[in-house]
Amino acid sequence: MTQPTLVDCTHERHAQAILDIFNDAIVTSTALYDYQPRSLESMTPWFETKRRGHPALGAFPVLGLEDAQGTLMAFASYGTFRAFPAYKYTVEHSVYVHKDHRGQGLGRQLMQQLIAIARRNGVHALIGGIDASNAGSIALHEGLGFRHAGTLPQVGFKFGRWLDLAFYQLLLETPAQPVDG
Repeated sequence: MTQPTLVDCTHERHAQAILDIFNDAIVTSTALYDYQPRSLESMTPWFETKRRGHPALGAFPVLGLEDAQGTLMAFASYGTFRAFPAYKYTVEHSVYVHKDHRGQGLGRQLMQQLIAIARRNGVHALIGGIDASNAGSIALHEGLGFRHAGTLPQVGFKFGRWLDLAFYQLLLETPAQPVDG
C-alpha cells in the first residue's frame, strides 16, 4: 500500500467525501450526536466557518489523507471550543476515518499534523469531546498525550440509550505571549 497524501481539504474537492464520512458516523455510531444525515448544503457554512477561523488563531485547518486515486480516506479539523473571548486559545478538534480505512493509523497521522498546526498557530489547549464508549478514539488520544479531563454522564441520548461524553485535553506550550482581550 502506498503512503496516503496529506492535503488541505477544500469545499470544491472534498465537501461530498467529508459529508459521506460524517453521515456514516451519524447513522452507524455515537461518534456524532446527530440523528439525521446532513445535507450537502450544510457543508458550505461548515467550510466558511473553518475559513473564517478566529482572529487570534487564523483560519481553522481541515486536513485530509487521500489514497493514490485521490479518494479522501480520513479528515481532521478544529474549531471554536466556546464562543467567549477568554477561550480564544482553546479549540475543539475532530478526526474521522472512512469506515473502509480504519485501523491503518490514519487518525494518528492526522492528529499529529493537527497538533503541529495548532502549536504553530498559538493554540494552548486542544479538546476532544468523545463518546465514553468509543475505546478506539480514547486510545488514540491517550497515545498522543491527551489526558482525561472529565466525563459528563448521560448528556446525550441516541440509539435508545443515554450517552456519556468524555473530554480529553492536550495542553501545548503555546502561545509564547498570551494576551487578554
